[in-house]
Amino acid sequence: MELTLKTTVLILGILFTGLTAGLCFTWSNAVTPGIGRLDNLSYLQSFQAMNRAIINRSFLIVFFGPVLLLFLNAFLHRNAQPSTFWLFLVAAILFFVGVGLITVFRNVPLNEVLDKTVLESLSATELKALRTKFEAPWNRWHIQRTIASFTSFALLLTGLLYMK
Repeated sequence: MELTLKTTVLILGILFTGLTAGLCFTWSNAVTPGIGRLDNLSYLQSFQAMNRAIINRSFLIVFFGPVLLLFLNAFLHRNAQPSTFWLFLVAAILFFVGVGLITVFRNVPLNEVLDKTVLESLSATELKALRTKFEAPWNRWHIQRTIASFTSFALLLTGLLYMK
């Protein structure tokens, strides 16, 4: 079987969206609850270390790849079964807004504040204040990314069911 551009984009879009949904789900259900049990300094150091480690080429390709791939996928399926096209388009829009924009405009600014802070130089009161400013908003926005990535993944899989 010959892999066409259309098939390749669809497969990569579904794969990367599924990986992103899995990462978000795991982060929401294991990572943040786990480090949430740490004291303020340990929590902030752990988050700082994870944020620094996760910024790498493979993560960036998988996490942000669907922003482009899903719109390209919808475009390539514009003449397909209308249900397929609309499911793919809604998946693209939802991923773009719910993962892409939330990441860039909500989670990343919080990460940058944390990254620029020399945690070891802060007092216990300052550590508590920083954690309060960071933790709840970051988790709230991340839950939105988790829901958006999972829903986009489910829409892509559902779109497959309508393909001829």
